[in-house]
Amino acid sequence: MSLSKSLEPQLNDFRASWESRVGETIARMIAGDIQDLRATGILDRAAKVNDAFPQAGALLDAHGRAFDLSALMARKPVIVTFYRGGWCPYCNLELRAYQAALGEIHAAGADLVAISPELPDHSLNTVEKNDLRFTVLSDVGGALASALGIRFTLSDTVLPFYEKAGHALPERNGDGSWALPMPATFVVERGGRIAAAFIEPDYRERLEPIEALRALRSLVSLKAA
Repeated sequence: MSLSKSLEPQLNDFRASWESRVGETIARMIAGDIQDLRATGILDRAAKVNDAFPQAGALLDAHGRAFDLSALMARKPVIVTFYRGGWCPYCNLELRAYQAALGEIHAAGADLVAISPELPDHSLNTVEKNDLRFTVLSDVGGALASALGIRFTLSDTVLPFYEKAGHALPERNGDGSWALPMPATFVVERGGRIAAAFIEPDYRERLEPIEALRALRSLVSLKAA
């Protein structure tokens, strides 16, 4: 699959199909809620380029084992992408697109990690159904997402919709809350400085893998100069 704008058309196609299924009223409610989240100023408080990536605490891999993300960043550049959960179709499209880019990421001397608030069993299911060959981690309790300023609690407007859709986040995430990370992708240089950041309140938009690769290759070129 070509990496040139490989993800955006898939996201747009799914969105159009979803809006035709749920109808204008629900589509308008979701769009309004996204705008309300943006209006809170959450992006102003989120991590930015040149910030130090926070020390990652108790992250668990898909088998429930502790994973030291900070140690990985000490060895090599890392693309870190936060997704909402395996129940989110936009997230699955994104994860598969990044899987398609994995060879080029490794060829650039970097690694790829995806993180969600879901418990490891759900992460493992996401890995298996999408045939992912990169590390998928659980940020249970959302400590890392909070440190990056990308975690928020679902509004009373959309919470009933999520409940009706069967997205039992308090149980899936194991922390009793209705909190999620905004979709976010960080290109982190070796040593932990954020070299590029994409953070978007609209969960229907994601960073194209080709854009993450461009940022990574630029970083590698600068280091080699």
